[in-house]
Amino acid sequence: METVTLTPKEQSELYIDAENITPDTFAGKSAAEIAELQVFEGNQTQTLGQYFEVAGTAGATAEETKIVIKGDVTKVKYIGMRMTGGEIVVEGSADMYVGAWMEGGRIHVQGNVDSFSGTGMKGGEIEVDGNAGNYLGAAYRGDWRGMQAGTIRVHGDAGSDLGTFMNGGTIIVEGDVDVHVGTHAEGGTIIVKGNGTSKIGGQMVKGEIYVFGTIDVMMPGYIYREDVDLEVDGDSARFALFEGDMGERHSKRKGQVIYGKIYQKY
Repeated sequence: METVTLTPKEQSELYIDAENITPDTFAGKSAAEIAELQVFEGNQTQTLGQYFEVAGTAGATAEETKIVIKGDVTKVKYIGMRMTGGEIVVEGSADMYVGAWMEGGRIHVQGNVDSFSGTGMKGGEIEVDGNAGNYLGAAYRGDWRGMQAGTIRVHGDAGSDLGTFMNGGTIIVEGDVDVHVGTHAEGGTIIVKGNGTSKIGGQMVKGEIYVFGTIDVMMPGYIYREDVDLEVDGDSARFALFEGDMGERHSKRKGQVIYGKIYQKY
């Protein structure tokens, strides 16, 4: 795999839209050609080279291309958007929409990410060493298609509205989460190793949410069914199984009604 290194220059005055920072766009290009790719600061069209020192060589394909961003890019949006392969490593924190609608490959952010990371994600892997903002793996506002496949792992905490309209894939948060987890979900798996606040699984039709810590207020539309012993993300434990949301429509499989499931660890 060939590596392209981006070293941030001075911070921009406004936030930068940089959806061209993907292995797909960099593949087959020289460092000079990559530096000439368009980015946007406000309503002004600029080049990537105005904000980053570009070094190294891209591979012939996305799968053969690794991008290393050496430093904080907290004012850079859309890193890895719609990427289909390859790898991106951010040696710091990043702004919103990291890995939005990505279809393959891997993104590793060694700091924090802001809101809407992994929104509409269709495949691949995102790992965040720090914290994530709101709407992790959720649908874009006004859309009903959240995360569909792939894996997101956050080693710290995550904000509100995680997994809204989620249809598939797996989100693992090793810390705490804020309100509205898995709202309107129709599939997928959410694992919270820390604590959750209220409105977990609200209007969830299908899918599974595992909470290892406390839940401040269980949604009234969920009914306790039984205790189950499970292995979840490498941890074996006993969980209380709740099914719901009873106020929602639910399909059937082989004559059995399918409910969303919340598992809370004892």
